[in-house]
Amino acid sequence: EIKHAQQQIIHNSLHDALTNLPNRKLLFERLELAINRAQVMDNYSYAVLFIDLDRFKVINDSLGHLVGDQLLIAVAQRITSHLRKTDLVARLGGDEFVILLEEISATEEVIHIAERITADCQTPVEINGHKIFTGLSIGIVMGKEEYQEAGDLIRNADTAMYKAKAQRSNSYRFFDAHMHTEALNRLTLEAEIRKALEREEFVVYYQPVFELHSNCLVGFEALVRWHHPTRGIVFPGEFIAIAEETGLIVQLDQWIFHQACRQMVTWQHRYPHHQPLKVSINLSAQDLRQNNLMKDIDAILSQTHLAGELLILEITEGMLIEDINRTIELFAQLEAKNIRISVDDFGTGYSSLSYLHRLPVHSLKIDRSFVGQMRIHNRNYQIVSTIITLGNQLGLTVVAEGIETPQQQQQLKQLGCQLGQGHLFSESLTPQEIETRFFQL
Repeated sequence: EIKHAQQQIIHNSLHDALTNLPNRKLLFERLELAINRAQVMDNYSYAVLFIDLDRFKVINDSLGHLVGDQLLIAVAQRITSHLRKTDLVARLGGDEFVILLEEISATEEVIHIAERITADCQTPVEINGHKIFTGLSIGIVMGKEEYQEAGDLIRNADTAMYKAKAQRSNSYRFFDAHMHTEALNRLTLEAEIRKALEREEFVVYYQPVFELHSNCLVGFEALVRWHHPTRGIVFPGEFIAIAEETGLIVQLDQWIFHQACRQMVTWQHRYPHHQPLKVSINLSAQDLRQNNLMKDIDAILSQTHLAGELLILEITEGMLIEDINRTIELFAQLEAKNIRISVDDFGTGYSSLSYLHRLPVHSLKIDRSFVGQMRIHNRNYQIVSTIITLGNQLGLTVVAEGIETPQQQQQLKQLGCQLGQGHLFSESLTPQEIETRFFQL
């Protein structure tokens, strides 16, 4: 019995309590062995696969930790079922797993295993009556002689995994040296974003939104720019993704929110003869996950004295259905404040048609990619036409983005689109430029 107890203690020290998979300690021991073998054996090849579940936090938060734990156990079993007896899969922690494949004959063998695992995870897991869809992202490192430390293997596989996650859900990517350079650049950029928030280097620009039939100004979309001390104006495409990954997006969005609301009220007081204009502000998925989002919105409206009916919050299609019950509850609270909801880039994301009936959405925004190609590709024209018809049938306002020519405006008017924005009317402008062009007439 004493021997058995000792064996159990040793086993527990090397295995994960939830999944019974090898833990980080055992994984690193095996990785060090693999590194040493590669140094002395000419024909020895190995690969490391870093796996991270997609949307696990959302599932865990919405369905509870018990369901989350059952999902981890089910995923662990699925991964294990595709491996050879000589392979090792460990739980690194949270929703992260690492596979060590030894005695690899060719890269194609690794690809085959990665594809089998991702294909299997496209099938939903059924837990307590819930059908749970979760893909996974895989980063792959092929073991080479230059690797000396297990930590370097994990770091590079992790870097490749994030590339896969950014590419699309349920996919894999191989690590290459450029990724390491990119990762260092991203770390530098993250540090710069933190400093930029402290130094107030971000500036809100406003793109005017017009009524298509009358060409009357009805509002603005608030867009952020970064006045970088050495690089000049930096556009969102270069920093928003990193801000989202690091959680800095919440702080940045709150700042944008406050600035935009305060600016609208400033214009109301400065130009009282002008009709009150609405402002659209983009919310990120991170914003929607904040439990205190409604409290923060209330506080900003109270501090700036902006009426709720002049505020439009833009979210993407995917965010609509990420946690539908929470979304319904939040939207009901927003509607009670007369705050309007707009679905941004409609037609580019998930199939959210069924949710439009259940949610108090007020407008749809047609993505610029469809508008710009209307005259070139009939398919895009048909998509735009369908979105406008759908919006009108549901009593929603339809807004077209990226209007650049009078012909596009005319087509959109004929199809029944009410509002639009784009370079035909105006690019994004600073508050001073807005006043000069639209108010000081």
